[in-house]
Amino acid sequence: MTTFTPPPAFTTRPTLRGSFGMVSSTHWIASASAQAVLERGGNAFDAAVAGGFVLHIVEPHLNGPGGDMTAIVSAADPGTAPGTGAEVLMGQGPAPAGATIEHFEREGLGLVPGAGALAAAVPGAVDAWLLLLRERGTWELAEVLDFAIHYAREGHPVSGRVAATITAVSELFRDHWTSSADLWMPGGTPPEENQTVRNPAYADVLQRLVDAGANDVGQDDARRARIDAARRAWAHGFVAETAVSFAARPHRHSTGTDHAGVISAPDFAAFSASFEPATTLDFRGVRLAKTGPWGQGPVLLQTLAILDGFGDERLDPSTELGAHTILEALKLALADRDAYYGDPADPGDVPLETLLSPEYAEGRRRLIGERASHEFRPGSVPGYAPYMPPLATEAEYFASLGAGAQRASGAAGEPTVSRAGETRGDTCHIDVVDRWGNMVAATPSGGWLQSSPTVPGLGFCLGTRLQMTWLDQASPSALRPGRRPRTTLTPTVLLRDGRAVAALGSPGGDQQDQWQLLYLLRTIVGGYSPQEAIDAPMFHTTSAAGSFWPRTWEPGGAVVEDRLGSEVVAGLERRGHRVTRAGDWSLGRMCAVGVEDDGSLYAAANPRGMQGYAAGR
Repeated sequence: MTTFTPPPAFTTRPTLRGSFGMVSSTHWIASASAQAVLERGGNAFDAAVAGGFVLHIVEPHLNGPGGDMTAIVSAADPGTAPGTGAEVLMGQGPAPAGATIEHFEREGLGLVPGAGALAAAVPGAVDAWLLLLRERGTWELAEVLDFAIHYAREGHPVSGRVAATITAVSELFRDHWTSSADLWMPGGTPPEENQTVRNPAYADVLQRLVDAGANDVGQDDARRARIDAARRAWAHGFVAETAVSFAARPHRHSTGTDHAGVISAPDFAAFSASFEPATTLDFRGVRLAKTGPWGQGPVLLQTLAILDGFGDERLDPSTELGAHTILEALKLALADRDAYYGDPADPGDVPLETLLSPEYAEGRRRLIGERASHEFRPGSVPGYAPYMPPLATEAEYFASLGAGAQRASGAAGEPTVSRAGETRGDTCHIDVVDRWGNMVAATPSGGWLQSSPTVPGLGFCLGTRLQMTWLDQASPSALRPGRRPRTTLTPTVLLRDGRAVAALGSPGGDQQDQWQLLYLLRTIVGGYSPQEAIDAPMFHTTSAAGSFWPRTWEPGGAVVEDRLGSEVVAGLERRGHRVTRAGDWSLGRMCAVGVEDDGSLYAAANPRGMQGYAAGR
C-alpha cells in the first residue's frame, strides 16, 4: 500500500491503451505521422524516424537538422544489447577541429556563445535518424521522408510558440540574420498562429538525400545502400559544403559581437552516429537505461540511487517533505554532473562506477537535512579532483560585463522554461512502441531557428551545443576538438527481466531528468497511471550550474507549478528554498509509451501548451 498523495480524480485526457502500436510526441503532427507508419506495417524504428524528421518541420524552434539527437532503443529481441535489452543511439556530434579554447580566447570570449555558428558542434541528428532506419528499420528512405517532405513543401499550420519565437528574434533577423528573415519572415513580419508556413529549401534537401541513392539497385541489400548514399550526401556532399561555406562568414552572436564559425568539411566527414551500451541502474524492481556521462543521463540514476534509501513517504513529490527531499537529492546529483561528467578520452576519466555505487549514494544521502542547501556540493571520489565551475547568478553575470552588456541576440541559451516560468520553448521528444515490442525513446534538439543564421539553400541553421562546454582545461567537460559536449539530451527506457517495458522523456534542458524523475516516482512508487503522473504538478531546482549560456545558477532556487499547493510551497520556503511560482500548467512536456504485464500497450502525453499528443490503438 503506497503512502503517496492520491492522484486527482480526473486527468486532462486518458492514458491511451491498445494492442497494436502507440506513439507519444511533443507535436500532434509528428505523432500522427509516426502512427501512420505503424498502420502501414512499419515498425517502431521506421515510425520514430518518420516522426523525427517531421519534428524538424513543425517544431523548428525546438530542433533542427543542424542539431543533435540522442535515443534509447530496444529491439524485440533482447539480445540486441547483451545484458541490458537496450542501447544508446548516439547522435551527438563533437567539437570541430578548430574549436579550441585558445581560439575562443583570441576572439575575446570567456564563455562559448549561446547563439551563432562559432558554438556549432558537428550536426548529428540526421545521421543518427538515418542510422536507426538502416540498422533497425524496414522501410525505404523515400517512404519515411515522404511525411516531412510533404509538410515542408506543402506547409503546415504554425504553432503559436513558433510564431512567438520568431517574433522575439525578429529584430535580430532583420538587422543581422537576413537569411533567417528571408525564410521565417518572407513578408517582412513574423507569421501568425495557424498561418501556413513552408520550408521548400529543406524539402529539396530531403529529396536530394533520397535521390542520392536512386541508382543503388541490384545489390544484396539495396535498401541499406540507398540510406548509406544519403548519409554520404549529407556528410561528404552538398549539405556539408554549403553549411561550411556559409558559417565561415562573420555574423552576430549572443555576445553582441560578430564571429565566424570554425566548422569544416573534414569535421562533417569525420562524424558518424553510432550505437553504444546504455548506462543502467536498478530501482524498485525496474532497470533504467540512460546515456553515458557524455550526457546528463546518469544524473537521473544518481538521484534515484540517493532516494532509494528513503522510505516512500519521502519520495512523494506532492508533499512538502517529499518535494524538499527530491530537490536536495537533485542538487547533489547535478553538482556531481558538473564536477565529473564529460566525454571521456578513456572510460576511466569519469568515475561513473563509483558515482552510481550504493556506498557513494549512502554518503550523499546523509547530506540531506531539514533545510535547503544553497551550496555547490559535489562528492569526493578517491583519485579525482572535483571541478568547481564558475558560479554566478544571471544578474551577477551581466553586471560583470559592464553597464552596456545585454542579450544582444535575443536568443540566449537553449529555448527552455525560464526561472520565472516564462516559456521560451523547449526541446522535442518522441516515443514509439509497436506490436512486436520494439521501443524507441528519442530526444532531438539543437539547430533551433534562433540558434544561428539560416543557411541559404538548406533551410536550416547550425546548432550551438558547444555552449555545454567550459573554456577551462580543468573541467571534465572542457571544450576539446573531437570531443562531444556534455549534452542535456536524456531519454529513458525502463526494463524488467531484460525486456523494455516503457520509453519516456521530456524536453527542458537541465530540467529533463528532473521532470522525468517526478514521473518515475509517481508511477513506480506511487502507483499513478502514466497520464496521472504527467498531469501532476511539476517542479525543479535551479540551484545548479546552467548548461546553457550564460551558464548561471540560483542558489537554493526551486521553480514550482502553483498547483503544488500553497501549503507545500510555504513549507518549502520555510525550509529555505527560494521558490519561484511558475503558474498552474507551465513545467514539463513529458511523453511516455509502454507495455503492461499482460502485453497490452499504453501511451500518454503532456497537455501543457496544447501541442503534445499521444496516438495509438
